[in-house]
Amino acid sequence: MAAERVVSTPQAPPGLPRSLDYPRVPVGAILRGAAGRWPDRVGWIDPARPDGDTELTFADAFARASQFAHALRARGVRSGDVVAVHSPNCIEYPVVYYGILLAGATFSPTNPLLPPDDLAFQLTDCNARVVVTWSLVAPSVAGVRDRIPAEHVVTIGGDFEDWLTGQPTEPPAVDIDVDNDLAHLAYTGGTTGRSKGVELPYRNVVVNTLQYACWGSGSLPVVTDDGGLVLEQVGDETEYPGRLGTGIGINLTPWFHAMGTIGGLNIAVLSGSTLVLHLRFDPARYLEDAEKFRVTTMGGAPPIYVALLQHPDIDKRDLSSVLSISSGAAPLPVDVLEALKQRFPQAKVGEGYGLTEVTMGATSNPSWRSGNRKVGTVGVPVFDTEIKLVDGEVCIRGPQVMRGYHNRPDATAEVLTDGWLRTGDVGALDDDGYLSIVDRKKDMLIYKGYNVYPRELEEVLFQHPSVANAAVVGKRDIAVGELPIAFVVLSDGTDPDEIRDWVNGRVTPYKKLREIRVVDEIPVSAAGKVLRRELRAVVEGES
Repeated sequence: MAAERVVSTPQAPPGLPRSLDYPRVPVGAILRGAAGRWPDRVGWIDPARPDGDTELTFADAFARASQFAHALRARGVRSGDVVAVHSPNCIEYPVVYYGILLAGATFSPTNPLLPPDDLAFQLTDCNARVVVTWSLVAPSVAGVRDRIPAEHVVTIGGDFEDWLTGQPTEPPAVDIDVDNDLAHLAYTGGTTGRSKGVELPYRNVVVNTLQYACWGSGSLPVVTDDGGLVLEQVGDETEYPGRLGTGIGINLTPWFHAMGTIGGLNIAVLSGSTLVLHLRFDPARYLEDAEKFRVTTMGGAPPIYVALLQHPDIDKRDLSSVLSISSGAAPLPVDVLEALKQRFPQAKVGEGYGLTEVTMGATSNPSWRSGNRKVGTVGVPVFDTEIKLVDGEVCIRGPQVMRGYHNRPDATAEVLTDGWLRTGDVGALDDDGYLSIVDRKKDMLIYKGYNVYPRELEEVLFQHPSVANAAVVGKRDIAVGELPIAFVVLSDGTDPDEIRDWVNGRVTPYKKLREIRVVDEIPVSAAGKVLRRELRAVVEGES
């Protein structure tokens, strides 16, 4: 790579160093630490569960995860063996996740809504010895059972409890090589094609969890006498009003996604936060529970915030308990961010940036009160992380960068050079080291030789009062290359041609939208990323 300006953390959070000392502990130390510090605190609540337990404390989670670890070891699962989890978020998920890691095995999450061929491919590609599924989606695994290598399939809501019965409630003694043993074999979102397995050692998971947990709470990592990982909150309460062991949030981010596993599970456990589980997004119910449980944090992908801000209940609920709002998985339109700041003046609103290949994340806006959160940016590199741009492409180096793609040496070589990861995202760095994401490199359109970035047009579309959601893709044209086509969800009956003309009056001629198509919804992945390949398929099918 050519020499470029390299940006690292421009300044330390108040009371913290610019670089952290990361304890060399396995991932299970996160739950052990929470169970020791807050044994009776409820870590997870499932208010809509029709039967069974609706709450799970940290101590109970650690005991049950230990039992599952022993159950796996009893069936021959060892270091290097993969246990796939095919389930939506549920109260058993933390037990399964930490149980896999306490057993020294590798966690490989799968989207429970994967089509049969994709599910069979992923379970075969990761060579899962055990598959943990959930009763309502178990038929999907059964449908591909003869095409996958798994020796065992265990079902939450079926025989899962039988696996735990009679097993010890302290974890097995396991020798884990934190640098080389894989904690996660996570698959990319597949928004641009078939997923690739991302190899993440135990150390990656602990490091990235600490990078964000310490950044967000003003804390330093500490290892307890029994090997638990905890945080010491050294930051002043005026800078970090959210104190450890007091946080409450509604969790929508799927735990089979990188942002969910690190941000919505490990960081929450390390911080002693209580999560209220919602299986699917219902804006009215979300706002109702946010008031009922007095949530202190809100997190998720941009479509969630768009829907909440448009819901009539948003101004009827007492949401004064919210202290922080974070967005990830996709760029947050500036107009939406400004609307959140107006509705939640007491909360700090910030974006971060990452991808599966960096475990979860690489940048964040400052989380402390006096920090400068720049609208339209995804912040600065977190601890021990470097960013540079090569021909506009964002490149990342740090201890959270993946080892490589599973069984894909050619694909690995395409994106990893001397520890630097080429992300495929187009970005810009300002003089203060704040990163802005312009677009996905693969999403860029070329019109008569000019580069057109869909996000720029989407930002303009979101400024129109009638546009509730929008996505732009290119339509192939033999004469000019690609024509920008917008798919929009409207909040009223405004003529789409009127919106097209309004947008085109605000952009340079080569960026003009050629067509606006009104749809009921924009297709998104479980993590909230726009599935542009589905929209492209629509326009390409007409070519």
